[in-house]
Amino acid sequence: MLIVENLSLRFGGRKLFDNVNLKFVPGHCYGIIGANGAGKSTFLRILSGELEPTTGEVFLEKGRRMSVLKQDHYAFDKYNVLDTVIMGNPRLYEIMKLKDELYAKDDFNDEDGIKAAELEGEFSQLNGWEAESDASKLLQSLSIPEDQHFMMMSELNGREKVRVFLAQALFGNPDVLILDEPTNDLDIKSVSWLEEFLINYQGSVIVVSHDRHFLNNVCTYIADVDFGAIKLYTGNYDFWYQSSELALTLMRDQNKKKEEKVKELQAFIQRFSANASKSKQATSRKKLLDKIVIEDIQPSNRKYPFIHFKPEREAGNDILLLDDFCAEYEGEKVIDRLRFTVNKGDKIAFIGNEHGISTLFSILAGEGEALSGLAKFGITITREYFPKDNSVFFENCNLSLIDWMRQFSKDDSENYIRGFLGKMLFSGEEALKSANVLSGGEKVRCMFSKMMLTTANFLIFDQPTNHLDLEAITALNNAMNDFPGNILFTTHDRELAQTVANRIIEIKDDGSFIDRPCTYDEYLEMNL
Repeated sequence: MLIVENLSLRFGGRKLFDNVNLKFVPGHCYGIIGANGAGKSTFLRILSGELEPTTGEVFLEKGRRMSVLKQDHYAFDKYNVLDTVIMGNPRLYEIMKLKDELYAKDDFNDEDGIKAAELEGEFSQLNGWEAESDASKLLQSLSIPEDQHFMMMSELNGREKVRVFLAQALFGNPDVLILDEPTNDLDIKSVSWLEEFLINYQGSVIVVSHDRHFLNNVCTYIADVDFGAIKLYTGNYDFWYQSSELALTLMRDQNKKKEEKVKELQAFIQRFSANASKSKQATSRKKLLDKIVIEDIQPSNRKYPFIHFKPEREAGNDILLLDDFCAEYEGEKVIDRLRFTVNKGDKIAFIGNEHGISTLFSILAGEGEALSGLAKFGITITREYFPKDNSVFFENCNLSLIDWMRQFSKDDSENYIRGFLGKMLFSGEEALKSANVLSGGEKVRCMFSKMMLTTANFLIFDQPTNHLDLEAITALNNAMNDFPGNILFTTHDRELAQTVANRIIEIKDDGSFIDRPCTYDEYLEMNL
């Protein structure tokens, strides 16, 4: 068990946490959520002992071991991959090295023999004889093949290192796991394997992630970091979000009696619990939800951006036709004879070769040229494009956000423009800040404001969830679902792909493609 008592943290005059008291118990996974800058990763650093709190303490039960997902890509460059994983259990790795030193001695004596026997006993207790095979299995499950296991870490690329560090964190059956964005740079197979691993894990898992699908599958509790407090809620992310939204709606409804509100909340809990899957984690959550009391459901103080794409005119029957479309990226063909027709109601998720997809999207947005083939939009179509790299819109731009937005608005009045910025949480003085000092998430929200101004009926999104917090991702998800026009998009957010797309097009590495009218999960079932 991991216990947090009277924890507070201040940076200068800023209070990040105050009087936090929590218990993390074995057999449960705790998802840490909060707006960007709320202190989620900082809280994990305190739990791991990397950062000292201003007041309070963190207690790990005696004899228990904590493992933390490392973030420094260069810290293990002088070690090979297999050793790096085994170092996830520091004592075991230390024993292995001490044994090697003892047995390598030319003057091995009786005292060394006694010491070696003690080390062998502890080595066996820590399952040392299975260490290399266990580490190898973890690596292979995370798509690191055997021929890389004895390579030096310095020889791996960034994505491969992330997988090795994840294997290191999971190695040796730790009692407490602390994971900061563990699904970053993982493919779908590796994420699915990790979900199954954590669902069956017997210890305590504390995780920060922007992947809602992952949080929904593995979490039994949500810890919400908001306004200096950290509150614990039963259930996964969807239950926290939907129940807090319902509680807020009921709180604002002055006409309903308290008894009616209680019944509505109870009905929601029963519906959510009944819809749970049959997985071990879902069954565990169901037991917790069955015990929940209405007072536990509270409205969130979180502010969500309001994203709403409203087309000025409805699209006609002719939307988009591609035929024998070919394109290249940096001299290499990444799209080869692509052909498809966009029909009314199509919201198409593109998966596969990211260079190919980005190249296709930029050409369709009018920012590049194809090698050959046809790409023809209908005469009623108006396009708006969200590029993966938005730096050209903000670099060396000293305009205030109001003046930045004026560049794209038919109505240049300040009140009109402030209305759109306010929806993206830029109100008051925030709307006067310079465009060149924005964070990654703020730039993305400005791009959404720009897109809303244009009232297009055909939207193209290239990785729109990058840099966003969960609140903005959820708001975008709702907006894309509600949009009555057509959408082409690519995303690493599985929940977004699954809930928005009714058609999947995969661009393969050789430029060929697969086109299927199905949901994202259905496509994975057919092709994994």
